[in-house]
Amino acid sequence: MATDRTSLKLTDERKILFDKTSEIVSDGPDDDPPRSDVIDAALTHLIESEENLQNVHDRYPPQTVKDCCNTSVLQLYYRTNIESRWR
Repeated sequence: MATDRTSLKLTDERKILFDKTSEIVSDGPDDDPPRSDVIDAALTHLIESEENLQNVHDRYPPQTVKDCCNTSVLQLYYRTNIESRWR
């Protein structure tokens, strides 16, 4: 059961991910956005990416969609199956 509160253990790998995403979300080299903003941006991007993938999978050949939209989080297999490698 999910709870409204959670704590994140910052492994070295997760710290690297946060640093990379903070650079994308930041407004410049002197900006240090809070982790909650970085998480919000990443979650929004994931939702929008999945929606975009759903919107184009019937309009373009499967290989084109896979070549353009395939990531380690969302992967397109055949015509309609989206599979998450994350939990």
